[in-house]
Amino acid sequence: MLTLKQNQLLNFIILRIEKYGVSPSYEEMCEELELKSKSGINRIVKSLEERGYIERLENKARAIAPRKHPNGQTYNSDVINFKDKFINKHSHSLIKNLKPQKDQIPLFGKIAAGTPIEAISNYGEYLDVPSSFLTSEDCYALYVEGDSMIDEGIFDGDTVIIDKKTNINNGDIIVALIDNEEATLKKFRKKGDSIALEPANKNYKTQIYGPDRIVIQGKMSGLIRSYN
Repeated sequence: MLTLKQNQLLNFIILRIEKYGVSPSYEEMCEELELKSKSGINRIVKSLEERGYIERLENKARAIAPRKHPNGQTYNSDVINFKDKFINKHSHSLIKNLKPQKDQIPLFGKIAAGTPIEAISNYGEYLDVPSSFLTSEDCYALYVEGDSMIDEGIFDGDTVIIDKKTNINNGDIIVALIDNEEATLKKFRKKGDSIALEPANKNYKTQIYGPDRIVIQGKMSGLIRSYN
C-alpha cells in the first residue's frame, strides 16, 4: 500500500500524462504536493520507482512513466512506448482521439470513512470506469464521505471501487455493514471471534464487533479522484 504522498504524486503524474502527454516537472510536483524542496519529490519518485509503480526513461526530459495505478493494476498507455522507452512526441494529439475501453458499474451512494452512516443503495446510477480498474465482473462504486482513511490516501469526495467477489485478509480495506443498518469503509482485522474495523487516521478509534454484527460487502480494489 502506498503512503499518502506516494499515492498523491502517482495520481498526479498519471493525470498529467493522460491530459497533456508529458509528465509534470519537479516544480509542478512540488506545487501539487505543497513541498518546498525538490529533494523531497526526488525521494518520493525514487520510492515509487523502487516499488515498480513508475519508470524513469533515460535521456528524456520530464519523462516519468507510470507502470501501475495506485491500486496495483498495470497501467496501459498508448502514449508511452515502454519497449523503446520514449514518450510519443505526438502524444497530445493522441490523447484527444484516444477512447479507452470503459465499463459501467453501479454507483450505490455514499460510504462513511469516519463515523458509520446509514447504508445507502442507489441502484439507479452507474459510473463509467476504465476496464483496467476492475478486478472482477462484480464491482460497484461508492462515494467517500469523511477523513478516517486519509493515511491510506483515501480522501473525502473520492470514489472507491469495491469488489464483492474476493477473499478478505487482515489489513484489507473493506466495506462493512454494521447491524444491517450502517456502512463504513475501514481496514479489516480478525482475531478469534472478534472483528476490528480500523481507521487510518489517529483521530479515530478502532471499533471491535462480534462476527454476528458485521457483514462484509466487498474489498476496495481501486480509487478514482477528480482534480478540479
